[in-house]
Amino acid sequence: MRRLPAFVAVTALAGFGLVGCSASAGTSCPSPTADPALSAAISATGDVGTAPTVNLRSPYLPTQTAVDTLVQGDGEKLTEDGQLALVNVTVMNPVTGETAIATQYGSDLTKTTSLTALEPDVPGLTAALKCAAEGSRVAVAIPGDQIPADKARGLGLAEGSPGVFVVDLRKVFLPAADGPEQFNAGTGMPSVVRAPNGQPGISFPQNDAPSDVRTETLKKGDGAVLTADSSAMIHLVGVAWGAKTTFASTWQNGAPGQATVSKLPPALASALEGQTVGSQVLLVVPADQTSADQQALKAPADKALVYVVDILGTLN
Repeated sequence: MRRLPAFVAVTALAGFGLVGCSASAGTSCPSPTADPALSAAISATGDVGTAPTVNLRSPYLPTQTAVDTLVQGDGEKLTEDGQLALVNVTVMNPVTGETAIATQYGSDLTKTTSLTALEPDVPGLTAALKCAAEGSRVAVAIPGDQIPADKARGLGLAEGSPGVFVVDLRKVFLPAADGPEQFNAGTGMPSVVRAPNGQPGISFPQNDAPSDVRTETLKKGDGAVLTADSSAMIHLVGVAWGAKTTFASTWQNGAPGQATVSKLPPALASALEGQTVGSQVLLVVPADQTSADQQALKAPADKALVYVVDILGTLN
């Protein structure tokens, strides 16, 4: 049995793009509806996160996408397009009932696969998993005419063959900060507005930038507390004071970024350490303290910098 490669599931801070520039719906998002035919054809044993033993009655020839939740998890749900999820996948050949290919299983989340990285190979897989929860094991049957011919071989399938994908949702990150709004009494700070998907926009007051580092917690999440050693998954927007375009934006890149807190520029590291998953943090860094930001994030020189950071989760 061949194995699917482990994809780089996160975007390093150095990859934040130079571009211009809601709460999680988990409780209102019902789990995928089970398809009776698939439910009758498949079963799997083994814990989520370990290679399953899958029994698939063959031949099973789906004519449309079908879903069956084999194990129901209770973690964060997939509610938004582009939301980051790390998965393990076993691909079954429904013609023969045999395993075609699988990702690497184990406790190390860096060796899992990003769900969005699978989408070009298996169009419709992400949509089929909408509202599935972290900790779940979900079987998704895809008809052969929906699997690109040039991708089938890499999945261990014959051209035109359907596939059944047994997906373990190992980690589902928040799509955006989901904590409650916090009151901040500070004056002279930028204001933050948000698009429906949570993406922030920044507007500036008439005054000059503060001469010292300023931090405000705009939303306070109730998740894990970040330490210096935390491998944090974040959305970040960075803009020079008064500018109309950003110098860094994971939102515009289409994927969150990952970094160890202690390896961030000092002001960012200090602002995030002690914050909780689900929080949104506003940070202003004076122009004379941005040398590390210029190196790490290609921030402009001689400008005060403003960051808005959504803390989506951790890998450790």
